[in-house]
Amino acid sequence: MPTPTKNRPIATWEAGETVQGFAYLKRKEVRQDRSGRDYLDLELADSTGSMLGRAWSDSSALSTDFAARGYVKFRGQVQSYRDQLQIKVDQCRPATEADRKDGFDESKLVPSTKFDLDDLDRRLRAILANHVERPAMRRLAEVALAEHGATLRVHPAAKGIHHAFRGGLLEHVVSMIELAMKFADHYPELDRDLLLLGVLFHDLGKIRELGAMPDNDYTPVGRLVGHVVLGRDLVRAAAAQVPDFPADLLLQLEHLVLSHQGRKEFASPVEPATPEAFALHAIDDIDSKLAVLRGLKETGKGFVWARSLERFVWLGEATEATAPVEEGSAEAETPEASSAAPDQKPIW
Repeated sequence: MPTPTKNRPIATWEAGETVQGFAYLKRKEVRQDRSGRDYLDLELADSTGSMLGRAWSDSSALSTDFAARGYVKFRGQVQSYRDQLQIKVDQCRPATEADRKDGFDESKLVPSTKFDLDDLDRRLRAILANHVERPAMRRLAEVALAEHGATLRVHPAAKGIHHAFRGGLLEHVVSMIELAMKFADHYPELDRDLLLLGVLFHDLGKIRELGAMPDNDYTPVGRLVGHVVLGRDLVRAAAAQVPDFPADLLLQLEHLVLSHQGRKEFASPVEPATPEAFALHAIDDIDSKLAVLRGLKETGKGFVWARSLERFVWLGEATEATAPVEEGSAEAETPEASSAAPDQKPIW
């Protein structure tokens, strides 16, 4: 068996390599191949990205006790299938304290924004401090950031569709607020203060709806109430700390948060009814969709079925003719699945 490359970031893996190291296991599902044999459908992640994996029926991973949403030690072979990289997992087990001597470090295994968090935070605060004109609105932003800024800085923006990583919520908000500045410059009928504060608060309920990384799962209040209404509650709570905050502005901000998903069937209690609400929804929508496409392009080319967008998307020329692949799909078999015996040399 080839000597494995150890502790390399997932984003640097190339087809044909044998790799060994540590990862955060985002997903583990038992499936059956075309012959009816069990195999594991896995997703391994670290701070640089994630990769789908398969532990076929001849892998010792099937008889090893490990669970999703935990840290694992693994060994496997990186393969290209339909122009997408995946890892054929030969071994996998829970990571332990004893593994620290071999490089186990949780901080390197949590998917994170590629941007500098200090810089993102600075850009957000600068726009709110320098471009919000009404004193009451500036004070509202200060109250929100004083109470929630530290959490906003590191929280994911979603469980899995877009910006679903450490710092993802801040990345999303900064991207949106910088685009909102351009919208307000182009459309003079927009109230810049309302639009900028709408961006700040629109997804702030995510800090209550979702747990922090790496678990990034729905909380009970997230399931039962949801981030839209939770965000409206956060607007009200912050406004209550600003003396004599104008009732008309609070109503407008509540509408922005409640309508930002655009349609009732997309969990908005109300639909956009003001210029700022239409603009906020459009900015949120395009930023989210482009983030989905960026994520897909990191691991695939050609046509890919993007489930969250409900369509095939084009990710650029594939190196060879390929059949369309579904985003996140679990193929029942691959040509490489039985082409080589699994590497069973113990990794512990």
